[in-house]
Amino acid sequence: MSGPLADVRVLDLTSVVMGPFATQILGDLGADVVTVEDVKGDTNRTMGVGPHPQLSGVALNLLRNKRNISLDLRHPDGREACLRLAERSDIVITNLRPGSLQRLGLDYQSVRARKPDIVYCQAQGWPTDSPQADNPAYDDVVQSAAGVAATFQLRDGEPAIAPTILADKLSGLTIAYGVLAALHHRDRTGEGQRLEVPMVEAARAFVLAEHASAAVQVPPQGPAGLPRVLLPGRHPQRTKDGWIHVLPYSDQNYRDLFAVIGRHAHDDERLSTRWSRLENARELYAEVAELMLTRTTAEWLEYCHERDIPAGPVRSLDELVAELPVAEHPVAGPYRVIPGGVRFDGTPATVHRHAPLIGEHGEEVLAELGYTAEEIARLRAEGVLRAVPADATDF
Repeated sequence: MSGPLADVRVLDLTSVVMGPFATQILGDLGADVVTVEDVKGDTNRTMGVGPHPQLSGVALNLLRNKRNISLDLRHPDGREACLRLAERSDIVITNLRPGSLQRLGLDYQSVRARKPDIVYCQAQGWPTDSPQADNPAYDDVVQSAAGVAATFQLRDGEPAIAPTILADKLSGLTIAYGVLAALHHRDRTGEGQRLEVPMVEAARAFVLAEHASAAVQVPPQGPAGLPRVLLPGRHPQRTKDGWIHVLPYSDQNYRDLFAVIGRHAHDDERLSTRWSRLENARELYAEVAELMLTRTTAEWLEYCHERDIPAGPVRSLDELVAELPVAEHPVAGPYRVIPGGVRFDGTPATVHRHAPLIGEHGEEVLAELGYTAEEIARLRAEGVLRAVPADATDF
């Protein structure tokens, strides 16, 4: 192991995207992440096509840098093994619903009784002190409940959701920084704690960072929603041969753009102040969009670069994926690795374990907990410890 979290152990009781995305980040940073997974397999393993029945294209990156054990948590011996894993961990992360945690005996109080200084992160759709605490929650539902859909309605006239698993991933990021803050507190004071990440609250904070806007004052000075961001004309523009996104920000940016068609805008009052540019943004965006049709994408990128005008190409998802580095999975073969978003000079994040199969590290993990070979064999014979063979086509 290498990385800034090389001495940290994480017990991962999560599924789908939110929790696995958080534990992927911690694993990339060097943490020893042990995932307890149902033998039926996590949803992300079949989220789209992949090179192996247990490994979709999503799972190849989402499950990397983790070890995997499959335990029957409803069996007393499975629960005991999980609690012994918690005893050896610094952090426990779960997105099981509160009711399920209570029934399994894996709630914070049960884990804390075995590991008093544990950092225990409970992440689910809704706050545990709300009437919805045990309600199911998926990204689409949370986007709507947290205001994402409303931003589309303000801009386009009807609600919609972003075409990416937005709430899950930003909640995963919230989990990652939350547990690291709690771990820092424990290192200073010796005190563990429970922290909670309700998806709907993480997504709400994300949306309202700018969209609380004039409504945040008491009494409000206006409705919620940042006007410039909600303008219908705020989108990529067509060029002679494709698409580009140019976002003039200063008065000079606009003047340099309008100069292309010989228009000298020094006396254009719409450009004189930041507020006047905001008040006239819809009209100005429309004029820029019309202007973009006069040149090719490459010509505009060069022109904007020379004059420090914010601009970028509109890249396809296939183009972005094609740029990623390639790694060799021992079972699934070559695949492209999605790098994390942080670059460390001294402790770079790396892929030190490829995505595991279901239960791949079960015996290894239990042996580290002190289980004998005979005890492990008994647990496997009784169906408490499970695994799905690499050649299985159904699970």
